[in-house]
Amino acid sequence: MVETLESRNSEGHGHMSERLKEFGELVTRLQKEYPNQTKAFLNYMQKASEGPALSARFKELINVALGVAAQCEWCISFHVHEAASAGATREEIMEAGFLAVLMHGGPALAYLKPLVDSIDEFLPRLAGPDTPI
Repeated sequence: MVETLESRNSEGHGHMSERLKEFGELVTRLQKEYPNQTKAFLNYMQKASEGPALSARFKELINVALGVAAQCEWCISFHVHEAASAGATREEIMEAGFLAVLMHGGPALAYLKPLVDSIDEFLPRLAGPDTPI
């Protein structure tokens, strides 16, 4: 997971790409300093994401909403990047963000700023030619 984060950041140079890099560096450090806890968390994250009922795109849209509701720029950056990589459109990602606002209120509205920044930064790079942006 960390290698993927660090290699993906090399594609971009914006604020939200910096968030991806910071998160990757944090996970790398935690793997060295707290290997048991970090391995357990990463393993759980992988297992929780393996279920077949929801597509990867849909799972990432849920994670986008959760990142906005949790007010976590690093989560928003990571999951917008992953949602875009899985084929999510700008409209789908924004709708997920607005659902977070519906459930979390005004503070979540403020976190649409990093959501919009992440979309603007990652979707043009990751979207295929037929993906509406």
